[in-house]
Amino acid sequence: MNEVLQKIHETGIIPVVVLNDAKDAAPLAKALCEGGLPCAEVTFRTAAAEESIRIMTSEYPDMFVGAGTVLTTEQVDRAVAAGAKFIVSPGLNPKVVKYCLDKNIPITPGVVTPSEVEQAIELGLEIVKFFPAEPAGGLNMIKAMAAPYVNMKFMPTGGISPKNVREYLACDKIWACGGSWMVKGSLVDAGDFDKIKEMTAEAVQIVKECRG
Repeated sequence: MNEVLQKIHETGIIPVVVLNDAKDAAPLAKALCEGGLPCAEVTFRTAAAEESIRIMTSEYPDMFVGAGTVLTTEQVDRAVAAGAKFIVSPGLNPKVVKYCLDKNIPITPGVVTPSEVEQAIELGLEIVKFFPAEPAGGLNMIKAMAAPYVNMKFMPTGGISPKNVREYLACDKIWACGGSWMVKGSLVDAGDFDKIKEMTAEAVQIVKECRG
């Protein structure tokens, strides 16, 4: 197992971050690290994503930062050049997956059907994102879909919250969960990094309770 993917598993919950302004990257990284979760999936939905990854990885070199919502090989190159250690995409684009695998860049593409899981297996993947998790049937859907694919692990993202994350983490098919509740855009925009730190610490405690 790739050591980056192993690190994701050990972390348990990956904060999914949307940053509209790169000035928020450093204080957010500080809050996550001090809260005990020195990692982030910075989504490429905004123009500030690339610079935010660069700031986080340069100012907090021990932090484990990846890029999310990566849709093209060009975005892969930009994300990795900025310091991203892993790539996450909302869907399974074989071109992007092969590009990452050829360059030995860990990638977890999104799936929501058995056919997409089989594409992932064909590409040589062992872990996929399940997105959007709750709207697509949640944990029950993952359990049902995972049954024929005994070696595949899932990283559900979308609708994960403190109300349901324990149930997900207790399932042996779940590699880790992606969540944004502790890094809500409203908290970032308001500069409420103390609250982010507090909620991050609570998320870390949940992982400890579920996984020991």
